[in-house]
Formats: sequence, structure tokens, C-alpha cells
Amino acid sequence: MALVDALGNLARFVLLPGQRHDSVGVEPLLDGVALGALIGDKAFDSDWLRLTLNERGTSAVMPPNGSRATSISYDAEIYKWRHLVENFFQRIKEFRRIATRYDKTDTSFRAAIHLVATVLALK
Repeated sequence: MALVDALGNLARFVLLPGQRHDSVGVEPLLDGVALGALIGDKAFDSDWLRLTLNERGTSAVMPPNGSRATSISYDAEIYKWRHLVENFFQRIKEFRRIATRYDKTDTSFRAAIHLVATVLALK
């Protein structure tokens, strides 16, 4: 899971096991970060996350999950900027070491992601 800034550069990331749902990693990503809006996809549409963001004064810009009984409105124009996160993942996967996960341990994989994110931010 990654949190990128308005330019698409990595701000924070959390490495989760493959069998865990992404919403588990949201709280550690947002801890201590001031945000005006959080842009996420339908997978992040949950009542607890929307409540947490509302308490922090952050706008939740995510389309409602199809299983919701009532539809929740969101800003579709701001949601178009979600491509910055997708672009970040696409750029780091250009590095073979990241795409194929050569690293045996989580620590070295995290270090590789930090290194690649630094190289990309310097371009």
C-alpha cells in the first residue's frame, strides 16, 4: 500500500501480506499525516474509514462500493487524480528487482522500494 503526494511521489508505504485486505494498512499510512483529501478506489469504501477521515477534516474521495444500500456522493473530478498512485506503481515496476520481488526478506524489499522511489523522485 502506498500514499503518494500531489506529484505522484512516494510519501509513505506499508508492506502487507498478500492475503490481507488493503484497508488494514490505511491506518498506519495516515497516522500523523495532514491531508486535505484522500483519494481511494472502491475497496477503501468503508464506514470506519469515512468516519475517521471526517473526524480529521479530510475529504473522502472514493466511489461507493456496489454493496452499499445507499449511494454516497463523491467528487468525480478529484477522483480522476487517482491515476497518480497507479502511475507510481507502474514506474516502480519498471525496476526488475521490484517487479519480480527478488528480495527474500521484507526489510530488503522495503529498502529496495525506498531506493527506487528516491531515484524516481530525483528524475
